[in-house]
Amino acid sequence: MSSHVVSLTEELVTPILEEKNLELVDIEYVKEGKNWFLRVYIDKEGGIDIMECGEVSELLSEKLDESDPITEAYFLEVSSPGVERPLKKKEDFDASIGKNIFVKLYEPIDGSKEYEGTLQSFDGETVTMEYKVKTRKKQVEIPYSKIAKARIAVTF
Repeated sequence: MSSHVVSLTEELVTPILEEKNLELVDIEYVKEGKNWFLRVYIDKEGGIDIMECGEVSELLSEKLDESDPITEAYFLEVSSPGVERPLKKKEDFDASIGKNIFVKLYEPIDGSKEYEGTLQSFDGETVTMEYKVKTRKKQVEIPYSKIAKARIAVTF
């Protein structure tokens, strides 16, 4: 059910976002406690504001009401992915070269399943990161297929 809701929501929201020159970052349909949430994360170059989120929310809500794909009650949330934006697509990695990222792996590489460091390069199949171990800089090459989750990492 969850994947059906996500794919249908993607079909409904994509034309809205294209018209407004916005990017779909992610869609989640999750149950938290006794409530269901349909979360749509959108963005654009330079960031998105609350007015744009509100406009997309209203338009998407109308489309969802028309097609009525969700049987249970739910809350629709449209928002920015935040500063620690998830990296979901290969294009996200391309756009994040030179940025600090956090990567969680399905299986360890060099004894670790988590890396945080600077994304040096991405060739479509391999992520190359530079990270620190104490004061030494090291480099790791991670096959894209082994990445479970990745996101921008903010450092202070």
